[in-house]
Order: sequence, then structure tokens, then C-alpha cells
Amino acid sequence: MALMVKKFGGSSVANAERVFNVANIIIEDYKKGNDVVVVVSAQGDTTDDLIAKAKEINPSGASKREMDMLLCAGEQISIALLAMAIEKLGCPATSLLGWQAGFQTNSTHSLARIKRIDPERIRNELDKRRIVVVAGFQGLNKHDDLTTLGRGGSDTSAVAIAASMHADLCQIYTDVDGVYTADPRKVPKAKKMDQITYSEMLELASLGAQVLNNRSVEMAKKYGVQLEVLSSLEAKPGTIVKEKVTMEKMLISGVAKDNNVSRIAIVGLDDTPGVAFKIFNKLAQAKVNIDIILQSVGRDGTKDITFTVTEDQAQEAVEAIEAMRDVLTFKSVSADNSISKVSIVGAGMETHPGVASKMFEALSDANINIQNISTSEIKISVLIDEKDADRAVIAVHDKFID
Repeated sequence: MALMVKKFGGSSVANAERVFNVANIIIEDYKKGNDVVVVVSAQGDTTDDLIAKAKEINPSGASKREMDMLLCAGEQISIALLAMAIEKLGCPATSLLGWQAGFQTNSTHSLARIKRIDPERIRNELDKRRIVVVAGFQGLNKHDDLTTLGRGGSDTSAVAIAASMHADLCQIYTDVDGVYTADPRKVPKAKKMDQITYSEMLELASLGAQVLNNRSVEMAKKYGVQLEVLSSLEAKPGTIVKEKVTMEKMLISGVAKDNNVSRIAIVGLDDTPGVAFKIFNKLAQAKVNIDIILQSVGRDGTKDITFTVTEDQAQEAVEAIEAMRDVLTFKSVSADNSISKVSIVGAGMETHPGVASKMFEALSDANINIQNISTSEIKISVLIDEKDADRAVIAVHDKFID
């Protein structure tokens, strides 16, 4: 008998037919004698619909606490409906909200971090041979306020349960049948991978590949949770995410695109020690997450600093910098949302020279201009015009992956 954690995204439970399809997948493993814990996201576009309703009431922006209170309702609907479907098919089930399942978080509304999980209630239900259906994406802070974990938080919820309960396998069900070398809906030649390392998957997830949330991969790597990404619509093996892969490393594991990028440019800063610390310390205090950072060579006593954030944090970043005019001297700060980040990821880069040259050649052949470049041991990212992003992904993918 194994303990299995299964996570289903919103598209997998979008309507009654799909809810029953998911219920049948769950019951198949349950009838084999396994303990099954299921984590579910809000149905279909429910989260977006709830956000739209909030904007109808308060166009200027509701408080993050009240938004968390609202958005938690989406998962509550999903877990209740799925538990009803499982019962309809003849198996016992119990639905639990995040706090009932023992999720305790910090107090950062809309982007909460899990502090700990007390899975006692889940264990009690499993001991009664019940299927446990848990609302993903949510928890409770020390003030007994509901919190949400951010977009993709249900993946993190599932991995957290698997880690805390030492599950034998954590399966993430999506609308694609595994991890591909690029988005198969956009890149015709994309290939499915049988396995991929945590490090490569973490980079791909962080760089815009939407198949897994990056926080969930980071947690799986930390606690050694073996993941499988597979389809809820087709009964076939998926992609295993683990520490080491048995096959020889591919040069490139994947190409990712991220349109949710804003470039913040601070022009005319004093070229003196401590300036970068002041800027990024202020942004850290404002809880703005920074990605690519570039600094120009100082000249005439000034320098420029450019960095990227997600689009939804661009205004916060600009306001935080503007608020520093009493301690910093600079000419201007601005945000540009018309860019995309295209990246290649592969552990094989470490031992193969010329990878960057090959990527840049592909973009040159496609007549796509590179605005900024960032590299690490297993990734290369470029910022380009958003309108060129899809063409760039296809061009780079076809250059590396036959």
C-alpha cells in the first residue's frame, strides 16, 4: 500500500464531465489499496472571474486580505464537487479547506509562504479509508486570516503535503501529458521528456514554463519528493522529475517564454559605493521579487541600473524607487512592459562550449533583436520585444532540438 498525492489543475475539473473523469482516476488508485490525498485548484476560469468581480466593486484595488478571502472560495467549490463525485461513484471522501488540512502560513496576503503543515486531520481521514480532497493554494496565518499562496500555489500545496507525509509519489495532473522541450501548443516540433532533473525543471518553471510552479519544484528538490507530471485527459505515463536522470544529459532540456515581465530602468545614478544596496534593500522591504539585474559601466560620475520584475509588481517597484529621491540621486525611473524573456535550459551546457553563440545565431537568422542577456551554468535568458517572443521560441527550439 502506497501513499499517493494527486494534484489537479483548474482545467482538469472545469465542468461536471471532467470532475467525474478526475474522480475515476482517483478511485482507480484507491481501489488498489492505496491511500490517496487529492489537491484541487479552482474550476476553469473561476479565479479570474472572482478577480473581475472584485474589480467591479473596487476598480482601484481591494485590500489583499479581502482578495484572499474572496479567492479562497474558488477552491472550496472544487473540493466539494469532487468529493460529491467520488461519493456518487461509491467511494468515501472528505473535503478539507487549506486550514482544515493543517496549512499554516506567514501573513503575506496573496503571496503567502507555508510555515508548517500539521497533517493530523488528513491522517485521521486516511485511517478511516477515506479519500481526502484538499483545497490547494490556501492556508491560515497566525491571526486566523485566510491567505493564498499565489498563482500556481496548488502545486506547492500538493508537494508540501507529500513532503510532510513522506508520500511515495506526488502526481501533478495537467492538460498536457508531461514536460515538453517547449510549449507543444505553440511549437510544433516540441518533444516530451521521460525525465528531467529538479534543477532543470526549476529553471524552466522560473523562466515561464507553466507546467509546474517553481516554488513546488524548489520544495520537491529540498525534501526529495519525486514528482510525475501527466495528463488528466489521457491515460499514459508522464514525465518524472527527480534528482538525477539515468540517460545522458541533453544539451538543451527546454525553451521557455515569459511574457509576464517588466523592465525597470533607473538612469543617472551616482557612481558611488552602496547605491545598489540601497536600491535592492528598499525593494526587498517592499517585497518586490527581482529577476535579471544589469548595471552599466560608470561614466561621467553616473551609472544606470536595469532589472526585471513581474508586470504586477512593476508599479510597486517604480514607486519604491521614486520614494528614495531624498537618499538617492538619479535622473529617471521607468517601467517597460512590452518585453518578453526567452530562455534555454540544459544541464548539458556546463560541458558544451558555443551554446550562447548558437542561440544568438538562431535569433539573428530570425531577425530578432536582443535587448539584454543573462546567463548561469544551466540557462541563458534574453529580453526581446514581446511581439517577437513566439517566433523566437520556435527559432531557438528548432536550432537546438531535432
